[in-house]
Amino acid sequence: MSDVDPKELKQAVESQHGGTASFVQVVPIHEEHEGKTVWDGIVSVFDLKDSPSGATQAYAWSYDRPGGKRRFFAVLHMGPITGPREAVRAAIVAEARG
Repeated sequence: MSDVDPKELKQAVESQHGGTASFVQVVPIHEEHEGKTVWDGIVSVFDLKDSPSGATQAYAWSYDRPGGKRRFFAVLHMGPITGPREAVRAAIVAEARG
């Protein structure tokens, strides 16, 4: 997993969810399932203002895909998503469902 410019993550949050994102911090997350690592990386936390969703925080990260393309995730702090770990878990489940 290579580093990504925080400005790109900010842009991902704003383009996917609207409003204005302000960087707060990074949080390391390591997720395992049945004893195997399914995700290990850094999640950036953003405060979010004026999002149409009403959310006041968002979590963003990215990773390199085969072929040199980068996949960006931007998940809102809403409902069952109460922190960066839950955001990662939700994205893993969503991707597994295809």
